[in-house]
Amino acid sequence: MTGIPCALMRGGTSKGPVFLASDLPADPAARDGLLLRIMGSPDVRQIDGLGGAHPLTSKVAVVSPSPDATADVDYLFLQVVVDDAVVSTSQTCGNMLAAVAPFAIDRGLVPARDGATEVRVRLVNTGAIAALTVRTPGGEVTYAGDAAISGVPGTAAPIEVALEGSSGALLPTGRPVDVLDGVEATLIDNGMKSVLVRAADLGLSGGEAPADLEADAALVERIVRIRAAAFPLMGIDGTPETTTTPKIVLVSAPAAGGAIRTRSFIPFRVHEAIGVLGASSVAAAVRVPGTVADGLAVAPAAGAPLRVEHPTGYLDLHVDPAAGDRTGVGPARVVRTARMIMDGRVFPRP
Repeated sequence: MTGIPCALMRGGTSKGPVFLASDLPADPAARDGLLLRIMGSPDVRQIDGLGGAHPLTSKVAVVSPSPDATADVDYLFLQVVVDDAVVSTSQTCGNMLAAVAPFAIDRGLVPARDGATEVRVRLVNTGAIAALTVRTPGGEVTYAGDAAISGVPGTAAPIEVALEGSSGALLPTGRPVDVLDGVEATLIDNGMKSVLVRAADLGLSGGEAPADLEADAALVERIVRIRAAAFPLMGIDGTPETTTTPKIVLVSAPAAGGAIRTRSFIPFRVHEAIGVLGASSVAAAVRVPGTVADGLAVAPAAGAPLRVEHPTGYLDLHVDPAAGDRTGVGPARVVRTARMIMDGRVFPRP
């Protein structure tokens, strides 16, 4: 049997295999077919592969040296659909991004410094650049540390992530509010194409459990219609069935001392937390006047992080309100953690 080198890694609140691009087929169709067999899709349990039967654990990162002079490595994100033979490149993932930097150092793509090492990553799916700082005492990656993030048990070494936002317009329609399927929505992209809707406008409190939202057939159908209406307005190619963006985020007033509360459809399941780039888009909406977050959000104190509440806790970001030239919203900065779970070879099903 011939296996394929890979590392199974947790990045933030997501998990999946990380590959060197040189270890996968260069042809996208051949690559995607192989990844479906590696992950065990399509199958609701992904019983014959590495997938964890949930969108958050059916993710793949592909890493290579970057031809971009402003970056060290390229990161291509692939979302492998659990129960359909679909591999999507329509979005990127800020959680798996946290695993890319230590992987790149471990694989020798970036030389480690004693103490901490900065890795500049080009997010191939969007063209954005992120700078990640990894703890490397003695010139080696360490995953041990005292940083805790909501949605992940225990602690690990902090990885500071500085996001340079999206390469496109912050407000794709140029308006802070549009009307989709009869409901007010903010279409925004500060790293992740997202549609924000007030939970109250859908008859919800905003504090519902993800399983309860998923079980509400009428709500899910409404979300599907809202999402479909956003495609032409956001200039998204593909179809709602084969493209994983935009994400629909229900927003409400904070309930636990944060700035705003969220429930995020990704796009059909509900996130147990929230994606890093999705949270970056929500945070930008808090900073931009006139969005659906206006009147709900509680602005943080000067210098304090903007706390986005989610079903299993919160995610803290620093998003400067008066930096950059994208409607006065600057880059987001966030702390994530990552861990190497397994490093070896994977054997895809025949």
